[in-house]
Amino acid sequence: NPYGYSVWMAGGGTKGGTAYGATDEFGYHVSEDKCDIYDLWATVLHLMGVDHEALTYRYGGRDLRLTDVHGRVINGIIA
Repeated sequence: NPYGYSVWMAGGGTKGGTAYGATDEFGYHVSEDKCDIYDLWATVLHLMGVDHEALTYRYGGRDLRLTDVHGRVINGIIA
């Protein structure tokens, strides 16, 4: 499903037993706390002690990084 997905994480500074976000009654569209893969990568890098914004480089007039320019740390899942 491209609009709502599940990821299982354990250890490394994540909260145990936490559900973050929700989908509609069909499990197809996000209904609250939307995040994308860039947010997940930003959170994993943060938990590893790496500032994901420090990995920015400029190419072809654009700022590029692993977490794209709109990736953010998901504080709701950090212990």
